[in-house]
Amino acid sequence: MSELIQLDFFDLAIAVGLMVIAIGLSIWEKIGLELNLAVATGRTILQLVVLGYILDFILALNNILAVLAILAVMLTLAAIVAKNRITNKIPQVLPLVWGSMFLSTAFTLIYTNFLIIQPDRWYQPQYVIPLAGVILGNAMNAAAISGERLVSTINANHAEIETHLSLGATPQQAIKQYQKDSMRAGLIPTINQMMIIGMVTIPGFMSGLIISGVDYDKIPFQAASEAASYQILLMFMVAFSNLLTTILLTKTLSHQFFNSTDQLVR
Repeated sequence: MSELIQLDFFDLAIAVGLMVIAIGLSIWEKIGLELNLAVATGRTILQLVVLGYILDFILALNNILAVLAILAVMLTLAAIVAKNRITNKIPQVLPLVWGSMFLSTAFTLIYTNFLIIQPDRWYQPQYVIPLAGVILGNAMNAAAISGERLVSTINANHAEIETHLSLGATPQQAIKQYQKDSMRAGLIPTINQMMIIGMVTIPGFMSGLIISGVDYDKIPFQAASEAASYQILLMFMVAFSNLLTTILLTKTLSHQFFNSTDQLVR
């Protein structure tokens, strides 16, 4: 097995040069993203450095409470980001996003851990934390896209919805098509990724296993197949959790547009 090439502080400083060039291009083309790029660069460095120390501590501790604590923090941060992308102010939107992502992530991890990976301890941080991170990152985007799509579509079609209600339709019947469209929108990035994965791009998890030193001295093809196997598992986990997240969120979110007498709330 070839040794992993270590990146030292000087290498990372050179890597920052890519962002300096990006900021320069933004200034040159007058795009106006200089501040956003600078802040994003600083946050990326800070957050990943802090994450590295936290993960080192949790992996060494190997304690169920520590694992659950970091999962709760990851879930809450992802839910807040998704909620902020749903531009219109909806009552209880944060709990709805949090609950939808929690249920979908929990079910996916339980299914995967107990039926597929089957680690010695179900909370083994080596598996639970990275898998949960991938699931939550994708579920966050699916929730944001589907939630924003549903809210904007309903707000733009009040007259049509009220017409359906006046003709005897229930609130859920009146907005059923909007819910379906929102679910589809939330799943489009995932389905597109699944269609081209391995053909156009080498996915991040698979690249990470290869770069970090998967043993190429093993039986031919075994090293790459190990990375491919985990990537297949991840893609199926992401697709399922994203679909479940969009279903739960759009169904619960839609109730916020109607009052107790089934009238549309403007």
